[in-house]
Amino acid sequence: MKATDKKCPLNSGHWKRQKLKYVASLKSGETITADQISEAGEYPVYGGNGHRGFTSRYTHEGDFVLIGRQGALCGNINYASGRFWASEHAIVVDTHGKSKVRWLGELLRSMNLNQFSQSAAQPGIAVEVIAQLEIPVPPLDTQRCIADYLDRETGRIDALMAAKERWLEILAEKRRAVITNAVTRGLNPDVPLRDSGIPWLGMIPKHWESKRSKWLFTERDERSTTGDEVLLSLRMEKGLVPHNDVSDKPTSPEELIGYKKTSVGEIVINRMRASSGLIALTPQDGLVSPDYAVYRPANNCDPRYYTDLFTTELLQRLFRSESTGLGTGSSGFLRLYSENFLSFWFPAPPLNEQHDIVSYISIETERLDALRTTTEKTIALLKERRAALIAAAVTGRIEGVIPA
Repeated sequence: MKATDKKCPLNSGHWKRQKLKYVASLKSGETITADQISEAGEYPVYGGNGHRGFTSRYTHEGDFVLIGRQGALCGNINYASGRFWASEHAIVVDTHGKSKVRWLGELLRSMNLNQFSQSAAQPGIAVEVIAQLEIPVPPLDTQRCIADYLDRETGRIDALMAAKERWLEILAEKRRAVITNAVTRGLNPDVPLRDSGIPWLGMIPKHWESKRSKWLFTERDERSTTGDEVLLSLRMEKGLVPHNDVSDKPTSPEELIGYKKTSVGEIVINRMRASSGLIALTPQDGLVSPDYAVYRPANNCDPRYYTDLFTTELLQRLFRSESTGLGTGSSGFLRLYSENFLSFWFPAPPLNEQHDIVSYISIETERLDALRTTTEKTIALLKERRAALIAAAVTGRIEGVIPA
């Protein structure tokens, strides 16, 4: 890498190696209970993974690097400024004004401190271990140049990543709209509409019917007597997949006796998570959890069309409103019971139109998904570029000079 604009040498011969404890002091934060943290307040609270909320008191004032001390993400780097509370799950790094905070923070980030975690069950980093690490330390003016350089260059990269992230949001919105419009309005924008008579649905094409779910689906509750069939698991992004493909937990045939059978073309619904869209078409014969609902479609409906319909936000809201059981709001043990599901009214386009809608959705979502994949790859490359830039700058591996 080269940065050759002006007069701030990065790879000066005056760099030296020192243990971290001689560059800054390191100390765990102070204990604070969940009851003492609120959504709003005077002083921010920082834990091992960053900002947690607010409280009425503070433990520190100034500019500091924070290292996550406990948990799977221990070793991550955050910054805190002004007055704030640092919890016991964070290590506070205080340079006492002798080093640039941004330079030191990015150097520590490049060191992947998570590798020094000392426990598998509850990962954690000991202050004593981190304090003994040797780091390359440039003169203070070079630290300042590095910090300014990183502010500029990472700012540009961050702006690009933010634009790409926004593009991902637009693609996701477009994908949802494509599916919702197709399954509720059809493919012809000029077709006459009529009131469906279904409160959550509104207008539908005039030639479509409205049918009760029990006329379109029959619940299947057939249980395995041997447990020899393939166990299928329902996953949000993958649909119904063999359990062994997504889990390391083995199952024995004895454990699967009493599980529900499902066959190709049937619709499987996780009754507790129907409102999250955890619904899929069965791709192969097998078994599913006894708590799932299995529905066999009638001859006059394409189960692919109804699977697309059931995973829209419109239907998720409906399923949520009609789920019953223990709990309220967004939590609790609420289930979409079969008697409720089979009482719903749904749009029923002609069968050939259902096929056309499914084909259209497949083509359009495949195109949008390809754009998403390309964008995600670009973001990954930008993150790699950002990490490499930081690592090179804070360790003096950039040749030449950077703008002062």
